[in-house]
Amino acid sequence: MTRDTLFLLDNDWPDPAYGGERRFYCKDCITVEGLLAAFPDRAANIDVVRVAWPRPRQPLVDALGEEYQDCPALLFAEGGFANDIEALLAALHARHGFPERHP
Repeated sequence: MTRDTLFLLDNDWPDPAYGGERRFYCKDCITVEGLLAAFPDRAANIDVVRVAWPRPRQPLVDALGEEYQDCPALLFAEGGFANDIEALLAALHARHGFPERHP
């Protein structure tokens, strides 16, 4: 792998825990989607993989292992990853030049 890979949940999905009729999005994934949209020149340097809500999330299992299926997740080209939103945003800043989130 020569580029970082960003895993995001699809933007619109039903959660069976809520009867399957209500539609949801992930607030952290939407935050990252907004960064990608606002800075397309920086986003172009990252491979983005959108995964479906239900588990197992096979692309994440394949890349990070069964225990790391949370999104968003940023897999570093040289190995390692961030799947905590604060660490992920910091990595996007440090590795790809996205602005920092104001405290």
